[in-house]
Amino acid sequence: MIGHRKPTHPGEVLREDVINPLGLTVTEAARRLGVTQESLSALLNCEVPLSPEMAVRIGKATRTTPESWLYMQAKLDL
Repeated sequence: MIGHRKPTHPGEVLREDVINPLGLTVTEAARRLGVTQESLSALLNCEVPLSPEMAVRIGKATRTTPESWLYMQAKLDL
């Protein structure tokens, strides 16, 4: 199919559009989200899917909806 690309992993979006522009380290971002550095790192490196719990945490931290983050994951899964 011409014009179709693989959907972007929500971890990549979080890394490139939120964490990097804010100049946050993974350690600081994990602390602010209330998760371990290891779990956040795995998400940012696109090694694990986004969980509903993490979507809620990211939504609160970024003032976005958890559904928007889960939609990214759903598009990737499909």
